[in-house]
Formats: sequence, C-alpha cells, structure tokens
Amino acid sequence: MTGHPALKRLARPSGGLAMLAVDQREALRAMIAERTGAPVPDEDVTAFKVAAARALTPHASAVLVDPQFGWDAVLAAGAVDPSCALIAAADQFVPGEHEFVRDSVLDASLDLDALAAQGAVALKLLVVWRPDGDRDRRVAMVRDFVARCRQRDLVSIIEPVSRAPLAGGDFDADAGILAAARELGDLGADVYKTEVPTHGHGTDAEILQGCRRIDDLVGGAWVVLSSGVPAARFPDAVRLACEAGASGFLAGRAVWASVVGSPRLEEDLEEVAVPALQRLVRVVDDAAGR
Repeated sequence: MTGHPALKRLARPSGGLAMLAVDQREALRAMIAERTGAPVPDEDVTAFKVAAARALTPHASAVLVDPQFGWDAVLAAGAVDPSCALIAAADQFVPGEHEFVRDSVLDASLDLDALAAQGAVALKLLVVWRPDGDRDRRVAMVRDFVARCRQRDLVSIIEPVSRAPLAGGDFDADAGILAAARELGDLGADVYKTEVPTHGHGTDAEILQGCRRIDDLVGGAWVVLSSGVPAARFPDAVRLACEAGASGFLAGRAVWASVVGSPRLEEDLEEVAVPALQRLVRVVDDAAGR
C-alpha cells in the first residue's frame, strides 16, 4: 500500500486496513431508541461510543470518532487502545425531513490543529452524492478538505455515499456508487471509503465486478463500509473488495449494530462484537498476506 507515509499508522502489521467506525450520530441514537423503546439523551449516545471503543479498539488498526458526541469522552476515558490509531470525523451532518443526513459539509467549527495535537492521525469527510446534486460544490469541498489535511500532515479519508435525487424519481444506487468514484476518486484523498456494490445483496461475481470498477476509478487506497450490507455478508464483501484491490474496511454497523441498546452492553460487546471484528480482521490479514 503506497501513499501518505502515515497510512502505515492506520494499518495492521499485515499492511491491511481494519478500521472501526463509531462516528454515527442521530442514526445511532435512533438505533438505541429502537432497542430500548425510550428517549435517548446525548449521554447515552456518548456512553455507547466509549464502551465500544474500550472493547473493540484492541482489535482494530484505527478507530473513527466524531467530535460531536464521542471524541473528548473517548479520550478522557482512555478508552482507545494504544495500538489503535485515531481518526476524527471532520464532517457536519445536515439533517432532512426524512433523512438523518440530507447533506454533509466540512465542519467549520472544528479546530483541526487541536485534533491533530490530541492524536488524530487522519480526518474523515462524508460526501453525499446525488445525481441532481451540485457536482462543482462536491469537488471543491473534497479538494479543500484534502488540502487542509495536507497542511497538517494528516491522512485524508473521504466517504462518498450514493443517495436518491432530492427531486425524486428513479434511482440506481449502484450507478451512483460508481459515479461518485468517477467524480471524486482521483482528487487526491489518501483513502477512499466506499459503499459495497449491490450493498452485499448481489452474487460474489457481481460484487467483485463492481469492486473492480471502483478500483479502476480510485487513485489511491480504498476501503469498504458496512452500512446497508447484511452483517453476515460483510466478511464476504470485504474479501471480494480486497481481491479487487481494496486495502480493507472502515466499518461500524457490521461489528456492533446487533448489541446497540443492550442492557448488558459490555458483555455483548465482548461476546458478540469482538468476535465479529476479529473475523473481519482475519479476512484483511489473509488478503494482505497473499
């Protein structure tokens, strides 16, 4: 894996990227509420992130945390294992009437230098790609983000997600995944985080073909995320993506979604989420070792 020298700090000894995401925000609150049937205050969202970081970071090569609910608390609790690199979410989510994330922008309120001083190795930016969205704005935002990371010698990670047009009408999510990679995959980001083609519902051959097309379009290292993919299918998706040229994963839901809101969270993280993450790590290590 070539690119930014600090990429190796995000990697396993094998060279693969086995990165955990706990930067979900209102979507995580909704997941907890669905399980508990009760309103979820901010402190419960934060408590989940701290518990997940403590249980899972000994097994991940890096962890992605959001400043809104998690960063300060996770650091204050000493919840991140020393072997696990820190990634800070630099995005601000713009909610919609029926969407937790209608749009995403670079969070102008963040002190990026302070995040770096606190130990961030990388920053991540979510980019909502819509066929009727403003292409020029998306491209300019990514280029600005990459430049800000370079100024601070931080690894830049962009996460384009394919979403339906705001105007409504027909929508091909897979076509959007590829169109986003075509538009944003060669703008200088150190890591490109993509959705899995078919969201894991296609055959192995279909997923592999889609991943190969992404590999052709992305100029640097790339990884897959797990949102929308059945948890049991995600290890296969990671394996196929790595076969096509991916460096690994940056994912959360496939690891910990099943234990969100559990009354015995710490136990379930250890008994359910840790083995799920370890399985994904083995897939990445096996792929990197070939």
